[in-house]
Amino acid sequence: MRKLSLVAAAAAAFVAVPAMAQDMNTTDTTTAAPAPADTATAPDGTRAFGIEPYVAIMGGWEQFDRQTVAGIPAQPKGYNLDGALVEGIVGFNVPLGPVFVGAEGAVAKGVSGDIDWQYGAYGRAGFRAGESGLFYGKVGYRWNNFHNFAPGVAGDLKQDYHATVYGVGAEVGPKDIGLGGLTGNSGLRLRMEVSTFDNAHSFRPMAGVVAHF
Repeated sequence: MRKLSLVAAAAAAFVAVPAMAQDMNTTDTTTAAPAPADTATAPDGTRAFGIEPYVAIMGGWEQFDRQTVAGIPAQPKGYNLDGALVEGIVGFNVPLGPVFVGAEGAVAKGVSGDIDWQYGAYGRAGFRAGESGLFYGKVGYRWNNFHNFAPGVAGDLKQDYHATVYGVGAEVGPKDIGLGGLTGNSGLRLRMEVSTFDNAHSFRPMAGVVAHF
């Protein structure tokens, strides 16, 4: 009788141990956190696909060749059509994963030298680099007028001289220079750009600040 009691007790223990282990390993699925949604973003923290409008203010300088360019009167030796500029830009980017395309319009005012006004429209395309940087090429069309030519050179100073423009540039956001917390989604970038008028007949370095939304 004593042996039967010991066998019964051992059998009960053998059944109880797996049941207890199963209870300990059971997870309450009602409180499990849901899987995070797919929130793909661009390197600067904005959405990876969509439309990104921006405005910019830039300053720089441009010098034109002395030869006749797009109807601009040829300048004598020792006299260059040049001047300092301030430029306002409105545009948008369309992010496409690691690359982007976009378009912008710009108006520039000469603040010293011979250039009076410039205005144009451009397309841009490039790729992202680092945390919030952009490298790009641009092509478009620009109109120029001047308020001063070399003495003795005839011409309508307010006439628009227009031709194709080509350029390359880069934008660097706060995250790339250790200031990622300065603005939400790195809303400010420093832009540096060099462009040329009518098949390399001018040299135009510019730099400024871009604010995107």
